[in-house]
Amino acid sequence: MSDGRYTVGVDIGGTKIAGGVVNDTGGVIARARADTPHRSTTPDVVENTIVSVVEELFAQVGKERVTAVGIGAAGFVAADRATVVFAPHLSWRDEPLQSRLVGRIGLPVTVDNDANASAWAEWRFGSARGEDRMVMVNLGTGIGGGIVLDGRVERGRFGIAGEFGHMQVVPNGLRCECGNRGCWEQYASGNALVREARSLISAGSPMAQDLVARIGGDAAALTGPLITAAAQDGDPTACELLSDVGRWLGIGLANLAAALDPGIFVIGGGVSAAADLLLDPAREAYRRQLPGRGYRPEARIMAAVLGNDAGVVGAADLARHHDGAAVTGVPSSALESAPALTAVVHESESRRSRLWWRRRHTG
Repeated sequence: MSDGRYTVGVDIGGTKIAGGVVNDTGGVIARARADTPHRSTTPDVVENTIVSVVEELFAQVGKERVTAVGIGAAGFVAADRATVVFAPHLSWRDEPLQSRLVGRIGLPVTVDNDANASAWAEWRFGSARGEDRMVMVNLGTGIGGGIVLDGRVERGRFGIAGEFGHMQVVPNGLRCECGNRGCWEQYASGNALVREARSLISAGSPMAQDLVARIGGDAAALTGPLITAAAQDGDPTACELLSDVGRWLGIGLANLAAALDPGIFVIGGGVSAAADLLLDPAREAYRRQLPGRGYRPEARIMAAVLGNDAGVVGAADLARHHDGAAVTGVPSSALESAPALTAVVHESESRRSRLWWRRRHTG
């Protein structure tokens, strides 16, 4: 039973900003959304859009019933959980998002990576309930992920753990947007699925006839959901394409098992809508690639169950609990000093995170 106190979660993606008012059992009782401003716009425009979504939610339930706001951002969030180091789909670079929002919203604000928020939601309310060590892998345009260990999100020393999509699985393989070659997300993501289907169409392969018919001959109209729908309708080529992505997924999961040894992998994101068409090949490849196979327990591989709500629910619940410490609200005097206090306490860690990012991506 809900305790009557609410938190707000805001999930910031490349195309939309989705918000929800969430109770303590993970239920979403009010929703709002807006389009994500184009990456060429200034940070203020994105901030204004977030505040607008939050205020719309306050209007629906009453601000006095909300204790905190959690932000899940598609980007690298520093260990201070206040600064977005880099967001590829937005104009954020070393953006002090928490301090910019807390004064305008007038409530405690936490900031986290969107995949961390989704992983927390699935651990608290979804497929990973009851498992103390879980890894979530989100298959969308690329691959994101989150880790929950013993009731705590594992963010890494610099706050940037879980970027699984950029593990190298093919030396000197396909070029990735991150600048490297052979990254996992080049082989096991929505982009990989669409790329391979378009290559068949461009080659004039008769195997792609059903897909060509579905898009009216326009390869640019091909999408991951369309390929998934074709596979669910029994198209053998679409099934084969999903199976290939599933096989690469299983290979990457075996690598993660070697490093992290979780009890469960939860697979989310748009591509996971293919369910067992994707997960059965992944499970088979995982078993074949698992180090010490036959002599060790195997983690379960399960589909996420919270769907598009996971980011909103997870961001809100992290704001409520702070990974175990319940949020009870703060006096107005504390709110006024929160940005400065955060800056003092976390300045060192935030600086280390930013220096790491610059060294990693500027040489």
